[in-house]
Amino acid sequence: MNETLPPEGEKLQKVLARAGLGSRREMERVIEQNRIKVNGDAAKLGDRVTLTDRVELDGRRIYFTKPEQRRIRVLLYNKPEGEICTRSDPKGRPMVYDRLPPIKGGRWISVGRLDFNTSGLLLFTNDGELANQLMHPSSTIDREYLVRVQGRVDNEMKQRLRDGVMLDDGVARFTDVVDGAGEGRNQWFYCVVMEGRNREVRRLWESQGVSVSRLKRVRYGNIFIPSHVRVGQWIELSDKEISELCMTAGIGPLLQVQPLTRAQKDIRERHQRKLRSSRQTSHNHHNRKRL
Repeated sequence: MNETLPPEGEKLQKVLARAGLGSRREMERVIEQNRIKVNGDAAKLGDRVTLTDRVELDGRRIYFTKPEQRRIRVLLYNKPEGEICTRSDPKGRPMVYDRLPPIKGGRWISVGRLDFNTSGLLLFTNDGELANQLMHPSSTIDREYLVRVQGRVDNEMKQRLRDGVMLDDGVARFTDVVDGAGEGRNQWFYCVVMEGRNREVRRLWESQGVSVSRLKRVRYGNIFIPSHVRVGQWIELSDKEISELCMTAGIGPLLQVQPLTRAQKDIRERHQRKLRSSRQTSHNHHNRKRL
């Protein structure tokens, strides 16, 4: 009896995503727009490629490496209010990409987005496959927010939000709601969602007749904003943190076969010292003002 051989190569959109050209979903759109050629022919969804195939995007050849030879990088950015999560804006508003460091041989891919008026933790990676897994609903990764609510909030309302509320795009819920500071009609809460729907946190609260005046994401999975990373600053995650993030996303532990060069280590260490020095300077200035 003949056995069916496994298909050769990997799906094109997966390879393009891993090369840092965008998320898998973005690459599917690029393929559908006939912008990709494989060995001179227009690519289509479902095509598989190997390292020996010639792949071009808009006429420019794309070079690939084996999955185990690619160094996954992840940035944590403490986004301020008033920045948008796109690469271009006709209105000329500030963009989150403006503050990120340059990256060679790829581009930074945003792991989800934060609204213009939402601040806090935003992750970027050079690996579209990791970004895709972190954003996929099946990953059920916690996103924790600190939110200031205007209006009366009682225990019954919080329980309704945990049980589930019907929104325009289906039932949504907080997996947890914990009281923060404040009292009366201006209260802070920590709330957790496990999906990345558009404006989900705001819409959940607004469904109960209260409004959100401040919103900040403070955690994504196992990643928190370090205390020394101030608003508008970024930091690169360590190999250990990235490996844990990969495990959280369900793609196994990170295998690093390309250690950082001495120059790369120096750059990372200098940036860490710069962040801590900036925080200490701000702390001393604050103390002088109090005196």
